[in-house]
Amino acid sequence: MNVEELLEKYASGTRDFHGVDLCEANLSGAKLSGADLSKANLSVINLSGANLAGANLSHAKLNVARLRGANLKNANLKGAILNVANLIRADLSNAQLRTASMIRTEFIRANLSYADLMKANLRGADLREAALRHAVLREVNANEATFKDGFLTGANLELANLKGADFSRTDLSGANFRNAELKQANLSRADLSGADLSGANLRWADLSWANLRWADLSEAKLSGANLTGADLSNANLTNASLIHTDLTHAKLIKVEWVGADLTGAMLTGTKLYATSRFGLKTEGITCEWVDLSPQGDQSVIHNFTSIDSRAFFNETPPTIRIIIDKPIDHEANFAIAGAYYQIAQQYPALKQPPSLEIGRRRTILTFHVDSDESLLPTAYIAILPFKDAANTGKNICDVVDMIASEDVSLNGLKFSYAMDRIKKLLDEARENADNIKKMKKVLEIAARLPFFNAPTQTILINSSSQSLILYDSPYFGKRFVKSLGEHHYVYDNKLSEVTQLLTPSLSIIIDFLKGFHYIST
Repeated sequence: MNVEELLEKYASGTRDFHGVDLCEANLSGAKLSGADLSKANLSVINLSGANLAGANLSHAKLNVARLRGANLKNANLKGAILNVANLIRADLSNAQLRTASMIRTEFIRANLSYADLMKANLRGADLREAALRHAVLREVNANEATFKDGFLTGANLELANLKGADFSRTDLSGANFRNAELKQANLSRADLSGADLSGANLRWADLSWANLRWADLSEAKLSGANLTGADLSNANLTNASLIHTDLTHAKLIKVEWVGADLTGAMLTGTKLYATSRFGLKTEGITCEWVDLSPQGDQSVIHNFTSIDSRAFFNETPPTIRIIIDKPIDHEANFAIAGAYYQIAQQYPALKQPPSLEIGRRRTILTFHVDSDESLLPTAYIAILPFKDAANTGKNICDVVDMIASEDVSLNGLKFSYAMDRIKKLLDEARENADNIKKMKKVLEIAARLPFFNAPTQTILINSSSQSLILYDSPYFGKRFVKSLGEHHYVYDNKLSEVTQLLTPSLSIIIDFLKGFHYIST
């Protein structure tokens, strides 16, 4: 069948051209929407500007075909062979391209949004500036393909082979790269915000100046990768491999990376505000200084030698310990769970429930916080269910007032910014405490139970493993004067109220603050 016969039959209503041989034919600008060209031989054909919307081209041969500007919207190209074809500016939106072969095919500025390319072969294909928004590229082979300056928002590239692919300056926000092969890929200046890269192989990949905000990189393999200047704010790097990774000047604000392996990594100039530094492997890291300012503007710089940088990145989790001079019972255990659940609704910093250590005489509640500066404000909230809350809260406020009123620069500390931050957080905690107290159901049950009326100690442990006894009830550890039943006791009330409200000394507080890793000395 020649071109004239095909067009004549199409005009008369025929749509079935299954298996037709039109190799090297010229059908430029032809209107063939809805035509059945499945298993047709269309190699080296000219279909530039043709309308093939909704056409069936499944398993057709289109090697070296010219389809520039063609309309292939909703077309079925499943299993088709389009190697070295020209699809520049073609519209393939919503097209079916599963298992299609498109080796070294040109898709420059083509529209493949919502297209299904699952298990397709795009090795060496040119997709510069192409739109693949929400396209399915699961298990695709795009080895050394280029997607430069393209748009793949929300695309699914799970388990794809993207080794050596070029995604530079590409919009990949919200894309799924779970367990994808991206070894030596170029993702420089790409937008990967909110992308799922969990378990992906990014060894030796170029991610310099990429946007990885809120990205999931848990279990990702980033050994030898270039993350210079990358923005990883709020990213998840839990258990990621960052061996010999270059993180110079990267933004790591509020990153979750417990269990990450940073062996031999370069971290000079990284921005680390509100990022925990415990549970990391840091042998052989290179780091001359880090930026600890909230905005990453270098207003708070921490300098150190290679010797103390490893200790800096292996801090103790800042911890609040409330020791109750009484063993917990089932009723109190239930009340604790309910109280802290309700408190967390108002104060998200306590969203993680405390761990419980139960002894024959005492109970220990342990809270881990995100940063040293959160210790005092969070302790103000954590103690709320207990009778000692008022006295503990007063001690916390007295400690902050004491430091704020002293000329601590004489002690070699430069932490005016740090104290401003702590005061701000404490003011917020006090406001939240007032709101929590108005939620009567939160605390009224606890107030009726003897466990919450027992004497307490509140101890803070900073990221340098230094401890501060913030409050110690004078009744703590004392013998009971008399018993009023199995669970009710009366303590010696002759102890002075002044003794009860003693705060730590200024020198002890300053030593404790020196262990805060965000303070430069």
